Amino acid sequence: MTTRRQFLSNAGLLTAGAFLAPHMASAKINAKAGIQLYTLREQLPKDPKGVIAKVAQAGYKEVETFGYSKANGFWGLSASEFSQTLKANGLTTCSGHYGTGVETGNMAMLDECIEAAKVTGQEYVIIPYLGDQYRKTASDIKSFVEKVNKAAEHAKNAGVKLGYHNHNFEFTNVGGTTLADELLKGTSKANFSFEMDIYWVVRSGQDPIQWIKKYPGRFQLVHVKDMDKGQPELNTEIGKGSIDFKKIVAEAKLAGIQHYVVEQENFKIDPYISITESAKYIKNTLFA
Repeated sequence: MTTRRQFLSNAGLLTAGAFLAPHMASAKINAKAGIQLYTLREQLPKDPKGVIAKVAQAGYKEVETFGYSKANGFWGLSASEFSQTLKANGLTTCSGHYGTGVETGNMAMLDECIEAAKVTGQEYVIIPYLGDQYRKTASDIKSFVEKVNKAAEHAKNAGVKLGYHNHNFEFTNVGGTTLADELLKGTSKANFSFEMDIYWVVRSGQDPIQWIKKYPGRFQLVHVKDMDKGQPELNTEIGKGSIDFKKIVAEAKLAGIQHYVVEQENFKIDPYISITESAKYIKNTLFA
């Protein structure tokens, strides 16, 4: 199975969609929950339209994309064709993980991502990963944040919002600071969002709630990814693992959460059964 790090290495980027419970309009949680399509990265290239149909059948109404390129689109579908496929299955897309070129200041690459985002109706263009070579020193990190600010302003002027998705290294001390702190301190809420991957925050030894309290209103999107109780390096279906999502959801208003993005990078059961179980847990338990 392709790992996320292998995928990034091969494709030059990294890595949700959403079902909305009927009662949510009047519920305390005024947000959507969905699935990051990276969850089904093994299946998508073989039959993208079939996979999208199964995502809808699993109960989702919104998706987060990954892996777009100008040459290949989304798994062989142009942005327009992909958008039409989503609509045919009652789905929308709020955000996408893109190889933006922000780390090198390549605005042409970013423009291609923005174009795809606008065609598909996405509000957020997410930087999914930052390579080791761009974060070796505190100076490297500050330079990246400067580039992010320029790119975020460019994206805002084009009608979308730039974001960044974390792993664990963003919380590692580098020269007296961390990438997470520098991104959140050095950017504006108006044009930049930090997509908190809750699993990776916990995996790094951090408390997601403390980060929410430290930077309120900065986490419009979160990745809901559970941690296997016996093997923390593995994921499991939402609600089966060791992460207490109820406590985190209780801080949704403070965090500014608008989209809960389900993601699972590895499976012990059939992936489609897995994503259906996660959908049911969020609808019936987490959002109840």
